[in-house]
Amino acid sequence: MVSHRRPSQTGLASGARATVLTAAAATAAAALGTAPAVAEPGDRATATRADVDRLHTEAERATERFNAAGERADRLRERVADAQDRVARGQERINELRDALGSVAGAQYRSGGVDPGLALFLSADPDSYLDRASVLGRVGERQSGALAALRSEQRDLAQERAEVSRDLTELERSRAAVARHKRTVEGKLAEARRLLNRLPDEERAAHDRASRSGRDGAVPAGLLTAAGSRHASAAAAAAQGAVGRPYVWGANGPSGFDCSGLVQWSYAQAGVSLPRTSQAQANAGRRVSLAEARPGDIVTYRSDASHVAMYMGNGQVVHAPYPGAAVRYDPVGMMPIHAVTRV
Repeated sequence: MVSHRRPSQTGLASGARATVLTAAAATAAAALGTAPAVAEPGDRATATRADVDRLHTEAERATERFNAAGERADRLRERVADAQDRVARGQERINELRDALGSVAGAQYRSGGVDPGLALFLSADPDSYLDRASVLGRVGERQSGALAALRSEQRDLAQERAEVSRDLTELERSRAAVARHKRTVEGKLAEARRLLNRLPDEERAAHDRASRSGRDGAVPAGLLTAAGSRHASAAAAAAQGAVGRPYVWGANGPSGFDCSGLVQWSYAQAGVSLPRTSQAQANAGRRVSLAEARPGDIVTYRSDASHVAMYMGNGQVVHAPYPGAAVRYDPVGMMPIHAVTRV
């Protein structure tokens, strides 16, 4: 029988004993075919690749917010420029009205401003005077009209200046939003690069989610047939021609693209103007079912429509997938579909 009473031990001795017991347990576990709960390298690589994919998805969403903020800033810049031009023209009209009124006032001052009744009494030729007085009356009416016009122009100018001031304030906010979203994108992409750089070469290569068709740029069979319209066919041909060009976030061609930039640029080559963001592109035309999809249709992904591609036929899309990957073909069902839109 083993006694439950043990001699007291120092903390150091206890620690040494615990170490021995742990080693013994590990040896026993190995002998029984089990191992301590330590993550395998393959598991770590899989988790890292999942983190990289998550960061790329978050960066893409931030990119679309960046694109939306940039588009709003562009509209505001145009509006501010137009308003400033209107203010300048309004100031010119006010200056002209002031000059005209100043000329009339100067003429009245030089005439001495004699009372009309006294002038008629002193006139040697009353009929001639009355004729001149009638002309002066009409001048007075025109002067009153000019004064009213001047006041109206001044009110309009003040309103235009107030609108310019508001738009300039909003423009600065939009610029700040652009910069904020840019920092978010850059931060997530930098973090994704750091994670990828920690992977062994073979694991990093495994992360390159190679397209399952058309990787060499050749058109998979059945593409570019029966497009939804002439401009849809031209847009699909433009997207096909962009295969192999790099993903560049915030870019809309021609040398690099993000996902919505590729779709916008492709339709621009067909003479059609599309919004800049994937969310807006999802609403740029008529929704159709996936079964009805034709080349040139816009396919948006995820519940927030944060990724977009162009349908090419035969179950394939062309898209700008993520940083580090070129524009390529992929199956239309590569991720959950939000909508299929025909422009």
